[in-house]
Amino acid sequence: MRWRYAVDDIAGLPKGGWIGVDPGRSSGGLAYLTEEAGWCRKISDLTDAELWQVFEALGRRAPAHAQLERVSAMPGQGVSSTFKFGASFGELRMALTAIRVPLSLVTPSKWQRDLGCLSRGDKNATKARAQQLYPDARLTHATADAVLIAHHTRITKP
Repeated sequence: MRWRYAVDDIAGLPKGGWIGVDPGRSSGGLAYLTEEAGWCRKISDLTDAELWQVFEALGRRAPAHAQLERVSAMPGQGVSSTFKFGASFGELRMALTAIRVPLSLVTPSKWQRDLGCLSRGDKNATKARAQQLYPDARLTHATADAVLIAHHTRITKP
């Protein structure tokens, strides 16, 4: 599988792939997979304008489906952090809606169970599984979950 990472690389990817989104403006990731190629980025590496450019480019790839991780506030998370996290989730959901991609929400426990990598909060478990499935990809903790969510979308075809 051929992997790409730059925003401008999206235009050269095959159409009809699957999108996976791990929300969170500081620790989230975004991935697009096809049978032949993959693309992923950490969301915080992108400005708002670049993030919209990514979504517009993905929309032109006519994705088959997208899954956005269904998240909620975490115990012990501060009010400000919870607000920012919720705002990021809403922005990502709206961007996916705006590019008219079929969208479903998936809980972490659902996609992790289906892919055999229940993390129980340990990001190393999901990163290891993503690297096992896509050994040629340059993955970080931020992008591994997004790649796995895209993979889940691809194999479950919701």
